[in-house]
Amino acid sequence: MAITETQIQETMFRLLQKIAPGSSPETLGKDDDVRETLGIDSYDFLNFMIGLNEEFGVEIPETDYGKLITLNDIVHYISTHAQQ
Repeated sequence: MAITETQIQETMFRLLQKIAPGSSPETLGKDDDVRETLGIDSYDFLNFMIGLNEEFGVEIPETDYGKLITLNDIVHYISTHAQQ
């Protein structure tokens, strides 16, 4: 069964709320830089990537972290790689 963008976004916000309380779709636009907008450091971002891996079973190599800037970037990456 394919994962929907809505499911990915809901999971992302649940994970981000653990890292950056108060993060929600209203405060973070789809094209906003996740780290910059929420003020999370590289350690928190790593924990976010690990959480995405655990939730979706998508291995995200460290070399791809630089491609995952915005919510749209992350949703697209997860939806593309989760179906492989």
